[in-house]
Amino acid sequence: MRCPMCNSPDSRVLESRLIEEDTSLRRRRECTHCNRRFTTYERVESVPLMVVKRDGRREVFDPRKLLTGLMRATVKCDVSIAQLEELVADIESELSRRHVREVPSAEIGRMALERLRALDEVAYVRFASVYRHFASIEDFIAELGTLQAAHRPV
Repeated sequence: MRCPMCNSPDSRVLESRLIEEDTSLRRRRECTHCNRRFTTYERVESVPLMVVKRDGRREVFDPRKLLTGLMRATVKCDVSIAQLEELVADIESELSRRHVREVPSAEIGRMALERLRALDEVAYVRFASVYRHFASIEDFIAELGTLQAAHRPV
């Protein structure tokens, strides 16, 4: 950080403090050349995660939209809102760890299905029917067969 008074590149940090709900950092500095003090502010620059839809459109990832879809799938199921919020937060966290700027909507759907299957199989089939665009009863039967095969002892 250059000193705003003498333009020297060297300064030392005297004090650091979190501000704005821990999203910014305020630093009090002293120039090692002219000994004058100045304040800097640091904020993480976040680049929004973009979702690539099936038709190629792009939109900003909205965890509330995913939560709404999961809530529709879990109507009359024994799944709490807290469990769904945790599921969405887990997906959001995994995507963040990947450090990607874009993710296909199909990938988000796959991640949601994996997690939903462990919570409730009926909700899983409901969500899968929308996510995979089930067009006939045969699609449902095939998915139920897959679930049933997973339960059979080996």
